[in-house]
Amino acid sequence: MSFMMAFGWAGVMICIGIYLRAKIPVLRSMLVPASVAAGILGFGFVNFFIYAGISIGTDTQTYTAIVNHLFTISFISITLAEEGLGKKKRHVIKGVAALGIIWCLLYALTPLIAAGILAALGGYTDVNMVYGMLVPFAFCQGPGQAAAYGAIFEQYGWQNASAVALAFASIGFIAAFLIGIPAAKAGIKKGIARHCVKLDEAVQRGYLKKNEQTEYGVRETTCSSSIETLAFHSALTGVCYILAVGISRILGFLPGFMGTSMSGMMFMNGMYAACLVKWVMKKLKIDFLQDTALQGRITGWTADYLIVCAFMSVSVSAVREWLVPIIIVSAVTVIVTFFVCFYFGQRIGGENDFERTLGLYGTCTGTVPSGISLVRIVDPCFETATAVELGACNFVMLASTPVYFIILALASGSITRPEAALLLAACVLIYLTALKITKSWGAKTYTWL
Repeated sequence: MSFMMAFGWAGVMICIGIYLRAKIPVLRSMLVPASVAAGILGFGFVNFFIYAGISIGTDTQTYTAIVNHLFTISFISITLAEEGLGKKKRHVIKGVAALGIIWCLLYALTPLIAAGILAALGGYTDVNMVYGMLVPFAFCQGPGQAAAYGAIFEQYGWQNASAVALAFASIGFIAAFLIGIPAAKAGIKKGIARHCVKLDEAVQRGYLKKNEQTEYGVRETTCSSSIETLAFHSALTGVCYILAVGISRILGFLPGFMGTSMSGMMFMNGMYAACLVKWVMKKLKIDFLQDTALQGRITGWTADYLIVCAFMSVSVSAVREWLVPIIIVSAVTVIVTFFVCFYFGQRIGGENDFERTLGLYGTCTGTVPSGISLVRIVDPCFETATAVELGACNFVMLASTPVYFIILALASGSITRPEAALLLAACVLIYLTALKITKSWGAKTYTWL
């Protein structure tokens, strides 16, 4: 019942969010996603009733659990729908490499800065600097990763880590659009966005009127008299989830923190399971039963609910005493992320560097979908390859693997804080060198300010 009440209240917030996006001019002009508006509203709703001591049939812990599960499901769905890099055009490779490496750079740099800030605030707050290591999961990866790694931190004894991580992620999502949209509009005004056209009314209001609606092209791969196509795709996702649980339990036998960490990464294990299912379906020659477009819709559904539930999972009472340091760390992280993205984004080398910069900033403060949302403002018809590059750079992001192992080793007590700082600094230098080697750090291709 707690789960269904949580699901229901999130649905109520989404409906209100859609209405607010359609009716409030500032939300329309800022192109604020209905899910973000719903999430902020839901955050206030949940915490008001917690403060008033009135039960709404669910709690923030249930929302945290939902975020964890939805994040795993979204990774499974993304992998099931992925067609690979083989079909992508060769000219996007540089952009893919550059965006992925800059993302990795922020992934290693932001925890160093966040931990340093908390260490400096040590005389004024009791927030351990280790909590600063949650920042890259929240900003660079979004609420799903924040909840997943927060749960791993809690296994190591760091209380309220999930709440802190989700607070970071929620602030990051707000910053993605609060700063990203004005930056996009400034670029349009300066003429940097070469492919921008006037956004139509439907995009601004966030829904389609009856005369604007068209049938969505989803292939029916099963007969409804036997099983609905949507039910079959949901079943595939369920199979992958069960396999992911099995993979997690097997990895749990690894020694030390490796076992705890790898078994706790359900989203990664979900990807492995989805790859296995896709491989088996191809071998059995039944992969024609899967429709990529429908699978993409499932991914979109999980992403929207994930954002709303992430906001509603943040309990002010759980992080009330730490709210000031969380805000300070988040503000500095936003500033650092902005300048890193715009500095390197101007120097990748390509006609779509401004679009790349916006997409990168949105991704490094929220998720890839938030990055693509910003790109759509300046490239509504996707005439550049930026959206493809943002999606494909997930492969390059795997180069960040050493970073999260360093962070988890610190959280588990396997290495000391100075050792972790030195290792992260070494990663930063490696990523900077990689930008030079790939010739993704050159002269300016545009001037934004």
